[in-house]
Amino acid sequence: MNETKELQAESAQERSELLQIRRDKLAALRAEGRDPFLQTRYDRTSDSRTILEHFDALENQDVSVAGRILSKRDMGKASFCHILDQQGQLQIYVKIDELGAEEYERFKKLDIGDIIGVKGYVFRTRRGEVSIHVREYTLLSKSLLPLPEKFHGLKDVDTRYRQRYVDLIVNPEVRETFVKRSRAISAIRSYFDALGYLEVETPVLNTVQGGATARPFITHHNALDLDMYLRIATELYLKRCIIGGFERVYEIGRLFRNEGMDTRHNPEFTTIEFYEAYTDVNGMMERTEGLMKEVCRKVNGTLQIPFGDVIIDMEQPFRRATMTQLVREYAGVDFDQIPDLEAAKAVAMEHNIKVEPKHKKGDILSLFFEEYCESKLIQPTFVLEHPVDISPLAKREPERPDMTQRFELFINGSEYANAFSELNDPLDQRERFENQMKLRALGDLEASEIDEDFLTAMEYGMPPTGGCGIGIDRFVMLLTNNTSIRDVLLFPTMKPLDTPKSEKKPEEVGIIGGAKGTVEIEIKDEPIDFSNVQIEPLFEDQVDFDTFSKSDFRAVKVKECEAVKKSKKLLKFVLDDGTGTDRVILSGIHEYYEPEELVGKTCIAITNLPPRPMMGIDSCGMLISAVHHENGEEKLHLLMVDPHIPAGAKLY
Repeated sequence: MNETKELQAESAQERSELLQIRRDKLAALRAEGRDPFLQTRYDRTSDSRTILEHFDALENQDVSVAGRILSKRDMGKASFCHILDQQGQLQIYVKIDELGAEEYERFKKLDIGDIIGVKGYVFRTRRGEVSIHVREYTLLSKSLLPLPEKFHGLKDVDTRYRQRYVDLIVNPEVRETFVKRSRAISAIRSYFDALGYLEVETPVLNTVQGGATARPFITHHNALDLDMYLRIATELYLKRCIIGGFERVYEIGRLFRNEGMDTRHNPEFTTIEFYEAYTDVNGMMERTEGLMKEVCRKVNGTLQIPFGDVIIDMEQPFRRATMTQLVREYAGVDFDQIPDLEAAKAVAMEHNIKVEPKHKKGDILSLFFEEYCESKLIQPTFVLEHPVDISPLAKREPERPDMTQRFELFINGSEYANAFSELNDPLDQRERFENQMKLRALGDLEASEIDEDFLTAMEYGMPPTGGCGIGIDRFVMLLTNNTSIRDVLLFPTMKPLDTPKSEKKPEEVGIIGGAKGTVEIEIKDEPIDFSNVQIEPLFEDQVDFDTFSKSDFRAVKVKECEAVKKSKKLLKFVLDDGTGTDRVILSGIHEYYEPEELVGKTCIAITNLPPRPMMGIDSCGMLISAVHHENGEEKLHLLMVDPHIPAGAKLY
């Protein structure tokens, strides 16, 4: 323990010295009247990509570029650097003969991370690398914090999300992801603009919770003394536009849902919703398939999309199948032959499908689909005819009034789009809103409220309309082969690391080196009161060593963690157990932890238990937790150990 503290202290001292050197350099520049932060602009004539792609035309031509120093190699009287701009990296060559001895010495004092502007001519080095021979340079900004070390870079996932600005600097693949995201959104706009759609903007602050089944964020408007919701959907306002005579509308915008976080969900996310009068769910399928193919083609240049271990074929016509058909295919249960709710409950019990008192027959069909079908839908599949019980805003099928004209698009086991032949009967709509209010009365905080103004709008007459919503973040994940939504959000929602400084007393904090420079950490032991703790009695039966040794306890690293859909308790862990093959373990600890808290942690698992199916997922092992009771309430702590312990280390 003492050795560890000494190493931490040495590391902190070294970092503190490095930071001070950079500040001393800045002070010296200011003393010389060369303060880089007084620079207000720098005129550039080119960029890295243009020079690299058009070398033949620019060879020996004078150019002016600017960027951040990523690498620096001093060779006595000459230096090579690589600078980074938005378009990529470019090498520059600096000679003492060109700059003069004094200015060259100043150049040599520049640090990795400094931002400079250079003027010179384009040439190719003897090794064939396109470069700029610098005639003059200007220091435009001084970097006071060092970038991550060259070869190891910024690898810690949590730090990458919290410090995306550093992630963008040092990881070119991350920059490419967000370039593709921007191109995808531009392609979406182009697709709908070409079809004559009108882009509109609707309120983010709503007085009624509606348009989707989700729990909202609630805020308060002081001037009106009114509680308001951050919107969970744009649907109801876009339909008002259709009623008002705009026959084709779309909105790309942010939605907010106060729900759990995992690899596919963030509290705020981006969607596109589009509505078209005088068409139906079939028209929406044509629009959706056309959009997905067009964006894939423009962003990736191909309709064969690698995603994880599979190739998603966007070129073939998307499959179309009803929910009932898919449940019959994958679960062997034909809901067309199930006469009523009681029979559906009996079948659910036979298949270990958990049914709640509020569930109707349509809800149970949906539960079967989620359990048996979703994970099987790898190639693009439109899932049609959803039960009316789970589709409060969709038109009924004329010949099957218990079903709606609705589809969801599934790719690789995930939903990418949701569309309806929109309900335009105001009386039917009121009845469905009232049913939603009954669910709210039973404690369902996700159920919609009655939007009287929307019902009034519908009574003026809404034409037959098709509508669809697509999650842009999830679509970008597909386009960029990313499995976590945080990898496609520039600044994902994160739990703060520290309490506000004002809450800490000076004697309670210390200083260590960190990615941000010096950071405050707690050094005072936290007093813990165990007086109200009750623990289970120790086992009296003894176990022999041979029996004990059959359990294989291993250190495991949490690579991914997400909430299991339709489960309030289960978290799904993707673990590194040292074998090179990911291990999946499900644990019922969501009541105590959010998934984001556990990514990157080192835990202990029993790895030689037989696979146990849970919610359609095989759980291969057991994570170890400590459980006790406190004032009659169960408390749980997942066992987390020193991160220096490697994945796969065996416990004895």
